[in-house]
Amino acid sequence: MDKFLFERNLLALSPRDPALCSRLSAAETTLGRYKCIESRSGEPVPAWVDPSGAAHPLHSLVDPRREGRRLISTLGDEGFLVFLGLGGGYAVQAALERDDTHQALVIEYDINGIAELLSSQDYIALFKDPRFSLIVDPSGAAVEACILELYKPVLHGGIRSIPLRARTSFDQGSFAAAGEAVKSAVDRVSGDYSVQAYFGKRWFSNILRNLFAAEGCTEPFPRTRNAAIIAAGPSLDRQLPALAERRGERFLIAADTSLPSLLAARLEPDAVISIDCQHISYYHFLGGMPRRIPLYLDLASPPLLASLSDHVRFFTGGHPLERYVSQYWRSLPALDTSGANVTYAALSLAESLGAVRIELYGADFAYPRGRTYARGTYIYPYFAKQQSRLKPLEALFSAFLYRNPSLTRCNGATDAGWYYETKALRMYRERLEAKIPAAGAEVIPIPGGGAPIAAVKGRTGPRPLTLVSPGKAAMGAAAFLDRYRKSIAALPPMRGKPPAYPGSLGAEERLIFTTLLPAAAAIRSRRPELKDGGLLEELRRCCLGELDMVLNQMP
Repeated sequence: MDKFLFERNLLALSPRDPALCSRLSAAETTLGRYKCIESRSGEPVPAWVDPSGAAHPLHSLVDPRREGRRLISTLGDEGFLVFLGLGGGYAVQAALERDDTHQALVIEYDINGIAELLSSQDYIALFKDPRFSLIVDPSGAAVEACILELYKPVLHGGIRSIPLRARTSFDQGSFAAAGEAVKSAVDRVSGDYSVQAYFGKRWFSNILRNLFAAEGCTEPFPRTRNAAIIAAGPSLDRQLPALAERRGERFLIAADTSLPSLLAARLEPDAVISIDCQHISYYHFLGGMPRRIPLYLDLASPPLLASLSDHVRFFTGGHPLERYVSQYWRSLPALDTSGANVTYAALSLAESLGAVRIELYGADFAYPRGRTYARGTYIYPYFAKQQSRLKPLEALFSAFLYRNPSLTRCNGATDAGWYYETKALRMYRERLEAKIPAAGAEVIPIPGGGAPIAAVKGRTGPRPLTLVSPGKAAMGAAAFLDRYRKSIAALPPMRGKPPAYPGSLGAEERLIFTTLLPAAAAIRSRRPELKDGGLLEELRRCCLGELDMVLNQMP
């Protein structure tokens, strides 16, 4: 063991990850996990020592640096690279020599083995590179959390996983789990990025316009102990009678999609919640809604919706601009909308109201026997107006159902029959199932004909009835937007690669830039030719133009 080399490596790593340095300092370096072999080119090559004492080199014994460069040269333009295994770091170093590499994350196992590597080889250049990160002995959840924190597609571009085969073969279980966690995180980030690319500009526009309506909203959220969430799955049709029988026992929260079905059954909910920023949200209200029903709206909802109720209550979801608004203009109640569907958000709303028992109706997350929605929902009058002799109603419903390439037929419970499921619906259900165990209430899915929801009870017990209400505005909405506009205009030009740009900004500038990232995803998807500074300037031009339009429309 070279104690001096070990300490120099730790000194280089400590500013970036002091917690990992503490673990390495306490690690054992005399267990003989590795043996160092000199290559023909003079570079040290770590070799894994198996239980029989045989040493297995992790790199070429001719020229490991050339081997690393050759491997990296086969990659595309992915800007975020995940290395499974550190070894001598030759492939990682070669990757960081590329201008297109914006982030290199190394996943390793066995803290004692890593301490041995740091005692036998110089990793100082890697550790000092701001694009390099190392996690050791992480759980699958920790790997996923790390990817979700670091990977920003709009800045990094693509992502690629690169296993060091000679290393991963000696701990296949751990590295296989890490690979699955990376894939899971990438799938989630990619899904979220796809949504940002599609809705980023619309979110931005809606939030700006809703501030003027949110300025006058002062009503607190009500309190309740028992709630029922009504989604719009086909199973709702046969659940409505039971729901009506116990109407007065629960606070009814209707997903906007289910509102027409409830009103048609003369069942008026206590609240309606909507999170979709698309104009299609209007269709759920075209049949009318009593103005006395409270309407809970994500701040990014279409602005027209705020005019449909005398009791509008805005909340913030996960958009960075919403968080900025709540922090620097007016504190608004925050709901968890990360499930990407209104039923998930309704569960978060029920929790915020203090409910300790929450029932779920119409939450099919599937198409039971090929049916898409409960009767009375927007799709029925919408298709009724579009039908013709050449396109009857059944053809329109079939086209709607079979348009999804991920449609899969599944066998349900004996009394429920079969149902269709899509990748998106499965994701919605799985995210809801992941939320239920952490919920502060007993969540009871009412059985239907769709995909069964895992019956895992959330935390139960006494909960304090705290007041949830919007705070006092720091200034008028127009004054806030004018200040926000000036902050965007004052952002410095981008020099160099996009991932390095946030690090060049001050704390307040970085916060402003973060609020623009979803809109940047939308612009990048439509203008892929924009690179580096060109992307920032187009983003600035679009956002300032939208702000000017909103401010000029105000009296």
